[in-house]
This record gives sequence, C-alpha cells and structure tokens, in this order.
Amino acid sequence: QLQLVESGGGLVQPGGSLRLSCAASGFTLDFYAIGWFRQAPGKEREGVACISKSGSSTNYTNSVKGRFTISRDNAKNTVYLQMNNLKPEDTGVYRCAAARTQRSQLLMLALQPGGGYAYWGQGTQVTVSS
Repeated sequence: QLQLVESGGGLVQPGGSLRLSCAASGFTLDFYAIGWFRQAPGKEREGVACISKSGSSTNYTNSVKGRFTISRDNAKNTVYLQMNNLKPEDTGVYRCAAARTQRSQLLMLALQPGGGYAYWGQGTQVTVSS
C-alpha cells in the first residue's frame, strides 16, 4: 500500500484557481523530492513544478511561473500545488511523483518526466474552459 494520491482537480474558468494535493500513503515524504507533471491530450508529458526534500529549492516550468506555487507540509505527508490565474493551456491530467535517489532527485529538479521516479499518483484532471 505504497502510493501517492492526488486530489483537487476539476473544471474551472480561465482566471480561476485550484489547489492540488499529493498525499503519500504507506511511506513518508520526508526524504523525497516531489514533482508535479501534466499531460494534455495528444501532447507529451511535461514537468510543471518540483520541490526538494527540504523544501528549500523549487523549480517551475516557464509557462506557470508567477501563477503556480508548490509547497509541502511534511507533518501532513502532503505536497500542494496552488494554481492561480489558470489558462486553457493548463488543461491536462496532473500527476505527482516522488524521487528518492540522488539521480532521480536531480532529474526531478530539472523537471524531467522520465526520471525513473519511485512513485506516481493516479492523476487528477484539470480542465480550464469557458
């Protein structure tokens, strides 16, 4: 029963906000870097945001800078992605992943989707539409 579970997705109008949650079950997130990835229909998966295990470092893809904020609450074993001023191009399935090894943590910091991460969530749908 080792898994990540995402929640918080939904349908929102352009300019709206959503907060996604990534909760760990069966293990602690304390020693993992966490990343959010998304995939739109017909497009490649892309890295959106990531946060180091200590929370001291974050990285965002350019298209979401200034709009999205990743944070973590290790006491709650949860990582969040606050998404503000949402745009139609933000539409997609959002998944979180956890990286434990040095290699995978570096890849996650670089927002690489294919980092061989230890855990992936099932995904939550975000749809931004009028």
